[in-house]
Amino acid sequence: MKAFLLLLLIAVVLPSCQDEQSEVEVLNEKPQEDLSKLPLNEYAKRHVESSLSILGTEKYDLEIIKGNLDADQKEDAIIVVNRKKFALDEAIKSENPAKSAEMAFMGNYNYIFFYDGGLKLISPPIAIPSSALVPLKVNLSEITAGSYKDILIDYRIRNANFRDVFTVTNHTPRKVFEWKTFDGLGTDKTEAYTFEYTSGKYGPEKDIILYESTLEKLPANADKNTYEPKVTKTSKVAFHFFYIPQEQKYGMLKN
Repeated sequence: MKAFLLLLLIAVVLPSCQDEQSEVEVLNEKPQEDLSKLPLNEYAKRHVESSLSILGTEKYDLEIIKGNLDADQKEDAIIVVNRKKFALDEAIKSENPAKSAEMAFMGNYNYIFFYDGGLKLISPPIAIPSSALVPLKVNLSEITAGSYKDILIDYRIRNANFRDVFTVTNHTPRKVFEWKTFDGLGTDKTEAYTFEYTSGKYGPEKDIILYESTLEKLPANADKNTYEPKVTKTSKVAFHFFYIPQEQKYGMLKN
């Protein structure tokens, strides 16, 4: 009989304790804030800092470039982030800071994020491996379609500059082209190209034509890894690219 009463007491008290514990857990849970309801600049800042684990004490650059980037006719945006200060701090803590400086602090310190105006959501970070000393240059231009714009990104890799072209497909930026705009700055062997976008020969997407160009000589005491030289176009076509729908990227037109 005593054993039966003991079991009955446990059966009554244990669920009660479990219920109290569950109630405490529910009360301690905070509803997740919907950041998309914030103004875009505040939404972008909080999303970027969370995605890249940026501390409140870190100084970084954030730029928002707005435009219609897909077919839904809603205003989208590209959020551009540069973490130069973080790159310099990491180099100081590394075993060979001089080597990092020599390599112009190359790494994942430049990012873009895509803000979808229709969904009101910001994408995960898209790293553009490049020199932290030079922020990305982002421009928008109609290349793959006439009803919305694509994303042109210029970035530095030491004494060379490259350009990537992204188009938005299914709410996601996708790279369709990349090439250098110049290389060899500060050396005896240089190359440079001027980009033009013309009516496509094989489809609605524009062709990309690269003209041979001359590169300004590096001024005395200028840093070859950060100086922005003047590029002068010639009349000679160096490369001709066209869009290949089956591969969803650009290919070179052979003569």
